[in-house]
Amino acid sequence: MTCVGSWGRLSELPHLVQPLSHKARLTLESGQKGLAYGNGRSYGDVCLNPDGVLWTTSGRDHLIAFDDETGVLECEAGILLRDIQRTFVPRGWMLPVTPGTQLISVGGAIANDVHGKNHHVMGSFGDHVLALQLLRTDGEVIECGPFERSDWFAATVGGMGLTGVITQARLQLRRIGGPWLETENTPYAGLNEFFELADGSEASWEHTVSWIDCVSRTSARGIFMRGNHVDIAQGPGSKSSSVTVPFVPPISLVNRLSLKPFNLAYYQLQALKRGKSVAHYEPFFYPLDNVLEWNRIYGPRGFYQYQSVVARAAGQDAVDAMLKEIARSGDGSFLAVLKTFGNRVPVGMMSFPQPGVTLALDFPNRGAHSHSLFLRLDAIVSEAGGRIYMAKDARMPRKLFESGYSRLNEFLNYRDPGISSSMSRRLMGY
Repeated sequence: MTCVGSWGRLSELPHLVQPLSHKARLTLESGQKGLAYGNGRSYGDVCLNPDGVLWTTSGRDHLIAFDDETGVLECEAGILLRDIQRTFVPRGWMLPVTPGTQLISVGGAIANDVHGKNHHVMGSFGDHVLALQLLRTDGEVIECGPFERSDWFAATVGGMGLTGVITQARLQLRRIGGPWLETENTPYAGLNEFFELADGSEASWEHTVSWIDCVSRTSARGIFMRGNHVDIAQGPGSKSSSVTVPFVPPISLVNRLSLKPFNLAYYQLQALKRGKSVAHYEPFFYPLDNVLEWNRIYGPRGFYQYQSVVARAAGQDAVDAMLKEIARSGDGSFLAVLKTFGNRVPVGMMSFPQPGVTLALDFPNRGAHSHSLFLRLDAIVSEAGGRIYMAKDARMPRKLFESGYSRLNEFLNYRDPGISSSMSRRLMGY
């Protein structure tokens, strides 16, 4: 048995780790349950199966075929988004949707139906999957896509790896003129200004996102960032020096003493950069990928990420109420992100994005104090008819899960009985 944890570092528990072979069968002993494991970048327990089997997919990371005329890529599910980007961006093609890190596998991106800064234009990752291959624990291989066994496709996209193991996928890449974006930073003060910027940007800017100071008691100040792909002869390079957090400090470096000065300094620094500039896609899309092992800063107890989405009509009141609860608690986040989702129907039965506004924050694990805050935030999300992102979650109450994901009962028909996770047992009972 090998101790394995997720990116939130909340636990390291024993697993029977098995590399996923190229044989068309998954190995399980009687009574065992298994789960696919990509690069372990999920924050909570969606990628964990303590005392069970983890099939690691990192060895299944090959490119199979690419059509330079159409941009259709066939690949194995263990390949990282970073390797796709760095291979095909120089050839004029890019993944249409990526999250805030490129260090995740294609299988993980599909299983969690990840989203980026351009949901209002490009939707989520699943919108650009043309087909996938699903290996069930009984040996059945299911080929599915938007127009082939579409029910299995809808269950698997955003299905948390519970319908089988995704072994390969066919993806539609997008044509680009180069690796650069025209970007613009705009400081704002108050949620009214944020929503004005967000609503006013959707028609002419593809990528929109905002950092928000969640510990400022005076107003919800932040930095609104937006970007468009540009075709220019030359721009800034991607290379910037990476740093590594070398060890786990004895206490979290994110605490009541550090939060306010850090957030104030970050706001002032970014406000000085207001206006337009040109950026390489890597630092714009993945600002934390150059801070290696950044999850260590939260100390030995790890951290939670809390990401919710609520409908646009309730969004301003709900976000305001959450920020006030966070400020009152004395907790907070260096990495608070506020953005809007477009008015699009989710691809997957269990996909997280829905029309509205999403707020994501990291919190150091402070035990009962943290859980008390989360319950108060849950109440706000529930009242607003929202839901919590399972790729980030480690403690969502089952009642909120069931109310937030209205297609749950339909999804359960597609579960693989040989696959289980900490999350599925916590939220679905098995």
